[in-house]
Order: sequence, then structure tokens, then C-alpha cells
Amino acid sequence: MMSQMPQQAAVSKCPSCEEPLESGDRFCGACGYDLSAVPPRPDGHPAVAAGGAVPAPAPAPDGVDWPAARDSDGQGRPVPVHAAAELPGTDSGGSPLPPPPAAPPVPPSAGVRFDRPGEPEEYPLQAPDPRLDTAAAPRSDSPAAPAPGAKVCVACRAGRVDDDGYCENCGHAQPRERDHMEQESGPVAAVSDRGLRHHRNEDAFSVGCTALPDGAPASVAIVCDGVSSATRPDDASLAASRAAGESLLTALPRGTHPQQAMHDAILAASHAVNALADEPATAREQGPHQNAPACTLVGAVVTAGLLVVGWVGDSRVYWVPADRATPPARLTEDDSWAAQMVAAGLMSEAEAYADDRAHAITGWLGADAYELEPHTASFKPDRPGVVVVCTDGLWNYAESAEEMADAMPLDAAVRPLHGARVLVGHALDGGGHDNVTVALVPFPAVPQGAGSA
Repeated sequence: MMSQMPQQAAVSKCPSCEEPLESGDRFCGACGYDLSAVPPRPDGHPAVAAGGAVPAPAPAPDGVDWPAARDSDGQGRPVPVHAAAELPGTDSGGSPLPPPPAAPPVPPSAGVRFDRPGEPEEYPLQAPDPRLDTAAAPRSDSPAAPAPGAKVCVACRAGRVDDDGYCENCGHAQPRERDHMEQESGPVAAVSDRGLRHHRNEDAFSVGCTALPDGAPASVAIVCDGVSSATRPDDASLAASRAAGESLLTALPRGTHPQQAMHDAILAASHAVNALADEPATAREQGPHQNAPACTLVGAVVTAGLLVVGWVGDSRVYWVPADRATPPARLTEDDSWAAQMVAAGLMSEAEAYADDRAHAITGWLGADAYELEPHTASFKPDRPGVVVVCTDGLWNYAESAEEMADAMPLDAAVRPLHGARVLVGHALDGGGHDNVTVALVPFPAVPQGAGSA
């Protein structure tokens, strides 16, 4: 009698859906089950004797009759595997164990998001070319066009920009509104730029025109520079510039002397910055090693025959006469370490400003300022010219009055916006290591309605 051949170790049905299988199949053709996950028959499986009887297994070598582990349920399916938590348990008395407590929900993080990409040190992304029609219909392989009125990404020119300032299509961070700002108010103009190294613009400005009680024109310019080592410096500069500008434009028409109005405007700016430290949002955001919002301030009021300047910090005011044969002048003194060293006669100006501590400020607006000392001064120029109100992001590249005059266009008095743009470009060409903000105010004040040519 011929002996039968051993059965092949093949799976006849899919362990997942019981679909019949072909020999050599690696995946189920019906449900895609990975057949390599089915445990193979052990190499030492017993042969099937004639008549279908399976010989009894030999006793274990150590003499213990261990039960044989099952590798299937008898129908070609592997024995299910259970995790310990899926099986009922009992305590030492035989009573069922209570089910494990459900994991508490994870509360959302307060004020912190981890889903935004990190910001690089520099932002090469530029504003879109105005000659290109960003509202044109996207290509066939582009995402659906944003709804009318929605902000369009400046990188892919097709995706909608979400509320966080990122493109929903390509993910690019968009240039922020304050990265570059320009404003012209009658004969006064200002330009502010983020620069080439900072990740945001922490400068702010306020410009405007009004009339004195006798109807004579008056021009106002305020420039603020956020202290980068403080919390929310961009909010501080914005709050200070707005408060000071509104204070001046309210006080001057009432007949307040321009120098007193400037002093009061600096106090109003200080109160606005101090209030930021008390806001609940700031309290949540600040940690034990952070400080209150802070900024510097410099401003100018120009009337028909009077020039008033005021400042706290190291932002500056320069006087550049229209007749360039007449020498220009710097009208403010820095609240800084370098200025103190020079005033005390301990160092020359060149030595002091070459020191690493030169730009450490000794006066600022903020809740943690040691003592607020607003500086004001009045001048009566005897000839026409232009008043330059700027942050150190500009005067770092034109420190002396002569350098500032050389960098400013000759027609700045009649084209102040163009002149401000040129001065900002001068700082960017020099390296743009800081935010750059400059306001130009022609002297004497020009009646309202006059502007850049």
C-alpha cells in the first residue's frame, strides 16, 4: 500500500475574509490581507499516516507534559491574539476587576501653537509684482481660486491666506502688514521697513497735520522703536506712536504751546505703553524671565516759525537746511550708554560708539522704566529745510548730520515721501541690520492740501 504525500503548508482561505487563495499568494486578492502575517506550520510538524491518523507527540525532553500551543482554530484561521487589557481579570478573592479609568482629555494649550512652521532669521519673500494680475484665474493644476476679496498668497499666487498669515495651498508665511509701511499726510511723509535681518518690524510712526487757533498750519511726526529685549515691543511702539500723535493733534488746535503739547504727548505715550503690562493677554504670555513692553520715542512739531522736538531713548531728529551750503545739525541727545560716556568726558564720541555697549539705552517708555524724563527743545530756524525724525535703524548708516544730509535727496522738501523712501533704501543698502523708520517734515509748515510732487 502506497503511503500518502504530506499535506502542503499552504493557506486555503484568507484568514481575514475567507476568500479562497491560490498557492503562492502573498496578499489576499479580495481584501488585501498580508498573508505573510499567517504563522507558518512548524518545521517539526508530524506527517499524516495512512488513514489520516496523527501520531501522538513525543514527550518533552524535561519529562514535563506541556500542552501543545495551537496555531489555528481548526478552520485555517490563526488563533486571535489578545492584549492583556482586553481579557477580564480577577482579584485575589476571585471578583472581577473594575475596568481601567478612561484617559482624561488633553486640554488645548493656552496661547501656544505648535502647528506653525519656524520663522527663519531672514525673510526673502517679497511682495508680488504689481504688474502681475494675481486675481487671474489659476491654472488647471492649481487649487480653486480664493473667494472674491480673500487675500491671495504672494508666493504661489493662487492659495488663500488664512487668519494666521499662512497660505492654505503652499504654506508660505505672508509678508506682514507692518513689514513695510508708508504714509503721506499733506506735506509730511513717513516710511517704515522691517529691514533685512529682523523677523518683524518693531518700529511704528504717526504723522499728521492740523491748524493752530489762529489758522496757521502745524505738522506732526512721531517715531517709536520697540525695545527688542522686552515683551511685545511691536505693540509698545504702535501704542506709543498712536497715543502721542493723537495727543498732539488734539492739543495744538486748542492753543497749547507746542513744547508743552510735546511734553504731554510723551506722557500720554508712556501711559499707553504702561497699560500693556496690565493686559490679561500679556500676563498669560509673560514668563518669570520676561519684562514689560517698552519702546523709545522721538517726535517733532513744525509750525510757521517754530520747531519743537521731544524724545526718550536713542531715536533722533536731524535738521537739514534746503541750502546744502549751510551746515546741518543733530537736534537730540541719545539716552544711551555711549552718550553718557561722552557727556562725562570719559570717552570720545568715536570711542564710545565703537564700544559694544554703545546702544544700551538709559531711557525708555515702559512699566519697568526707572524714571521717565521727557526731553523737549524748541528751535527757530532762520531758513527753510527738512526735519528728519528717525530710529537708529537709519542713523546707524548716517550717524553724523553731514552724512544724513548727503543721503537725503535735494528735493526732499517738496517730495518728502520720495525722500523718506530714499533714506530707507540707504539703510537697506548699508546692510539693513535693524528696523528702519524715518519721517520727513518740511520747515516751515506747509498749509494743508500740499503734498509730494
